[in-house]
Amino acid sequence: MRNTRCASHCLLKSFLRQRKATALLRMLLLFAFTLSVPLSLHARQDIIDISGTWMVKLADGRSVAVRLPGTTDTNRLGDAPDDTTETTHLTRAYSYKGAAAYSRYIDVPKTWKHRRLTLFLERTKPTWIYLDGLLLDSCNDISTPQRYVLPRRVKAGRHLLTIVVDNSRGVPSQLYASSHAYTEDTQTNWNGIIGRMELWADDMRQEENGVGQGSRAEATYGRTASASVRPRLTTDGHHFYDHGKMVFLRGKHDACVWPQTGHVPMDTASWFAYLRLLTAYGINHVRFHSWCPPEAAFVAADSLHVYLQLELPFWGDFNEKDSLLMTFLHKEGINILKEYGRHPSFVMMALGNELWGSVTAMRRFVDDFRRVAPQILFTFGSNYYLGYKGIQPGMDYVTTCRLGGEAWGTYGTHTRGSFSFADAADGGLLNHRRPNTSMNFDAACDTASVPVISHETGQFQSYPDFDREIPEYCGVLRPYNMRVFRQRLARAGMLDQMAAFHRASGAWAVELYKADIEMDLRTRNMAGFQLLDLQDYPGQGSAYVGVLDANLHDKGLVTPGRWRQWCAPVVPLLVADSLCWEEGDTLRLDVEVANYSGQKLVGKTLRWTLEALDPQAAAAQPIGMEGSLTLPDDEGLIRVGTLPRTSVAEVLRRVRAAIGEGWQRTSLQLSLAIKGTDYRNSYQLWCYPNDDLEQAKKGILITRQMNDAMVKRLQQGARVLWMPDTTALKNTVGPLFITDYWNYRMFKTICENNHKPVSPGTLGILTDPSHPLFNSFATESHTNWQWFPVIKDSRPLILDNLPTAYRPMVQVIDNIERNHRLGLVCEFRVGRGSLLVCMSDLEQAAAHPEGRAFYLSLLRYMHSPAFSPAASFSWSELHSLLTGNVKEGRLNQLFNTTQY
Repeated sequence: MRNTRCASHCLLKSFLRQRKATALLRMLLLFAFTLSVPLSLHARQDIIDISGTWMVKLADGRSVAVRLPGTTDTNRLGDAPDDTTETTHLTRAYSYKGAAAYSRYIDVPKTWKHRRLTLFLERTKPTWIYLDGLLLDSCNDISTPQRYVLPRRVKAGRHLLTIVVDNSRGVPSQLYASSHAYTEDTQTNWNGIIGRMELWADDMRQEENGVGQGSRAEATYGRTASASVRPRLTTDGHHFYDHGKMVFLRGKHDACVWPQTGHVPMDTASWFAYLRLLTAYGINHVRFHSWCPPEAAFVAADSLHVYLQLELPFWGDFNEKDSLLMTFLHKEGINILKEYGRHPSFVMMALGNELWGSVTAMRRFVDDFRRVAPQILFTFGSNYYLGYKGIQPGMDYVTTCRLGGEAWGTYGTHTRGSFSFADAADGGLLNHRRPNTSMNFDAACDTASVPVISHETGQFQSYPDFDREIPEYCGVLRPYNMRVFRQRLARAGMLDQMAAFHRASGAWAVELYKADIEMDLRTRNMAGFQLLDLQDYPGQGSAYVGVLDANLHDKGLVTPGRWRQWCAPVVPLLVADSLCWEEGDTLRLDVEVANYSGQKLVGKTLRWTLEALDPQAAAAQPIGMEGSLTLPDDEGLIRVGTLPRTSVAEVLRRVRAAIGEGWQRTSLQLSLAIKGTDYRNSYQLWCYPNDDLEQAKKGILITRQMNDAMVKRLQQGARVLWMPDTTALKNTVGPLFITDYWNYRMFKTICENNHKPVSPGTLGILTDPSHPLFNSFATESHTNWQWFPVIKDSRPLILDNLPTAYRPMVQVIDNIERNHRLGLVCEFRVGRGSLLVCMSDLEQAAAHPEGRAFYLSLLRYMHSPAFSPAASFSWSELHSLLTGNVKEGRLNQLFNTTQY
């Protein structure tokens, strides 16, 4: 608490002196409030609610009435945007930056004589307080409420209160772009006052009797942090424990994304709704990235048993020589711990996001903070030094994407499955390794001395459905970025495919999130993950990485119930080195259970069923393969057992018997369910017959170079499969199996700046499963795990020069920034011949059963009457269209503040 000054530090005195209330402002206020009713008291006679109508004077001299709590944005004050083509974030409809003087009259009751008065502002930006035109004090607390103790000379009666709020100064300059308390990417740098606004009266005899200053504040908000207020969440080795029960943190990142208001909600109802939505998806942990939520968030989290990690409002260089920054951050940390440390949900704290700089200063901060709140677990920073410095003394836990350095192209220190191409070769394990359900992060986590949390897991993009989402924005932020992206798609001639792009890329992103999360669960010494994200992030280039949109609305990609199959206290897990087999192989399928429920599962039955996924049927078809396993007595990651060994030949025999004609379009589904509980999971598997590939090649001309002789035979009626190399067709993009990471434009900039390969930037495939091309190759409309060898050896072809209506048979979805029309498999009529262009090296892909099966299915299609291309060109015309210059819009550079 304060006596007559804010406990932080004094702001610039010269600024304070020039901000005294002017006579003109006083006249305006007097006129505005002459007829107003004096402020009413709460039922409790020691609190006056001062919310309501205020006058505000802006820097341009305007004075208007506004509603507080509120912001200049919600009161529709500020400048309309000059540029409506901004795509790096949403756009404020009313942007204001600078000082704003909020004024109104307050009536101090006579009964408050000889009592100490405190002004309480729950959340705002740096402020200067004037009473009857005289400057009283200033404060730059942005993570906690501001409290001003008014002078004892304040008499009963009417007084003019002026609060100057300035969102352009008063905090270290780094915060404006490097904290989610300020950044325009999410919450916006609003000006105003939100939450509770009150005047308190305390009995001054409490102070005289040694009760301590701020007793009114402590009684209301419990500012004193104490380890005795609740049991500590503790650590023991690699894991967290709550009341002795092992906990696995299923977390999400929170960047203060509230597009309708542009600021965080301050009421408990909104926070209950938000956290209940998260828990419906199995989330039990929230990491607040470089900002601190209000009291209401803690109240809701306490009730719903959600674990919270707070952070100082900063990411970037933790420079101990920058005394202004260090003093500010240290003060903010102490305030956060004293204000909210009593809450049982507040269990963890980091010094910021992706910090670099002085490790010594980080240790000093943590030591100081631990003395204030010994019940909290501390770490230096979320993913500090991008994980390269590993675990340091003083850390209670670590949240990181890697543990220590690594040689480029190795993955042994990684703690998540996906990366940008700037941070890890080939974008990490999920893009690099052949699909399986045995990969984990044991190599890294086994070396740890404290619990390890996977930092910002996922970041898988999907294509937005602009027509559904744009109308949602009816608040203070405008989706001009989405309108620009939609216009780009329309100019590329693919607007009619937007919804299909959304469904296909989104379905694939869901599978990727499942895989990444399950890699964490299969890691015996992993303590949790923090997703990025369950919802979209509307800034830093616009990162559509969620299964919910930025407004927390369902995108229609996955139900909460299905998501909880792999994000729940108990998750049955398949462990297999492959997901694709062929005749001659034997299925080896192991089962584990991740049990972090706090309940023993000993003796419970895990039922397994292997069924055929018939695309023509509404549900999976039984093939007479099922059984059960008994769970042992254990917690954490439990080894359950192995399913009976079965030959692929036997599985295929059963599928043929169950499905009949069309069985080759069928995949398998393995379902795992713990009897008597809601815990279940499922996996898609693929089994293929070992048919003769060489025989299927006969009668098809297969070439890499279309020389004159081959062109002549094509024109005369041959069926030609062309798998071009890059010397023949240069209008291509690279192969990317997973969807592009975060935002193409931002990491393209970072990769180029650091001389690293740029991600191909694509979002998976779109195709028609009913097309005869897939008569012998089971697929959905989107990428799935069986596509790996085909996609990894591909160079998708840019088809922008072809007629707008042309669509490839297997289309690759481009990102929102670039919007190329991309083809993996295309077909054309050339003269009397039929040409199929496959931009994958199928000879290489055929080394794996799934690649071999696709090659066979493609050749069989080419032998069939169905291979009759509708798009007809002369060879010279087609060659010109495929090799001509492609127009590509220039993408301006986009950096974030993390050091690369």
